[in-house]
Amino acid sequence: QEYESRVGSATEPPPHPQPTRRKNLEFEPLSTTALILEDRPAYLPAKSEEESQRHRQEYSEMVAGAKRREMKEAQKKKLSHPYMRNTRRVRELWWQGVPPSVRGKVWSLAIGNELNITPELFEIFLSRAKEKWRSFSETSSVNESEDCGVSLKGGPYHDILHSVLGAYTCYRPDVGYVQGMSFIAAVLILNLEEADAFIAFANLLNKPCQMAFFRVDHDLMLKYFAAFEVFFEENLPKLFQHFQNNSLTPDFYLIDWIFTLYSKSLPLDVACRVWDVFCRDGEEALFRTGLGILRLYQDVLLQMDFIHSAQFLSRLPESTPAHALFSCIANTQMISNNRRWNQVFSALIKDGLKETDKSSSSSNSPALRS
Repeated sequence: QEYESRVGSATEPPPHPQPTRRKNLEFEPLSTTALILEDRPAYLPAKSEEESQRHRQEYSEMVAGAKRREMKEAQKKKLSHPYMRNTRRVRELWWQGVPPSVRGKVWSLAIGNELNITPELFEIFLSRAKEKWRSFSETSSVNESEDCGVSLKGGPYHDILHSVLGAYTCYRPDVGYVQGMSFIAAVLILNLEEADAFIAFANLLNKPCQMAFFRVDHDLMLKYFAAFEVFFEENLPKLFQHFQNNSLTPDFYLIDWIFTLYSKSLPLDVACRVWDVFCRDGEEALFRTGLGILRLYQDVLLQMDFIHSAQFLSRLPESTPAHALFSCIANTQMISNNRRWNQVFSALIKDGLKETDKSSSSSNSPALRS
């Protein structure tokens, strides 16, 4: 009735169009804040103190929830931005673990696509792989290697794993399939769509360290082992000497760790965090993680002989705690004589080239030819 007395009866057409803004109302909410916190208009019953308190509490919770969502979104954007990787705050976030919801996207950006592979190219090589599969018998090497120790057979990801590995063997026949690849592919397809997983897989295996191991470049692998031992002796001299006394060299345990990027040796959630740091720091993180594992189990390993140590490192405890491991990794210093990993490794490469030049010069000398 009050409304009709102000604006006129609905049956009586107004002489002029009514303005869109309700200027004649005493109360006009400007926002949801006003709806919650403002007192009611004079012509409505006033809020009780209990109701006002409840509304203020609900509003505070809404604001807090909105802020949390904004902070979470901002964190995701920072982590997924390739140019933010080296800021201090973002490096800390990488170390704590990339949120699973954006992990695949972050990995793809960090790994990059230097090979310029497209989804269409993946489909081409997948088609070639399928043609080859049709021509092989059930007992062929391709079928024998399709699972390769990964417990995905019969599961929803088995066919995708088969497709990614098959397409890669056609894309890089010079590399082919190497045992351990399936573990890397499996981790990627758990976080990425099929084509994106293939793109990340091919580019990841094209990194210098991975290519050296998967192509079994013995000379380069020995350089990686030598660099690892420099930091091993620097960080864990007692265990290093124990391994030396027992002739336990890095190839007995590092090859499997590098081939699978720790996805076989560590629980999946822990391995994914190792991948996070690997995507941030590069190959250095892989060898630093290896030293972290040795530090974590140092007391146990010091009591073991060659055989038991090799067996233990090839099958780490399934309950390897993430917090303890990453604490050991953090306490591992990748500096030796004021040189970082890449400087030590580069120096070993240069020394190897010098030795090669000397050997070449000696073999070409007149005295030797005579």
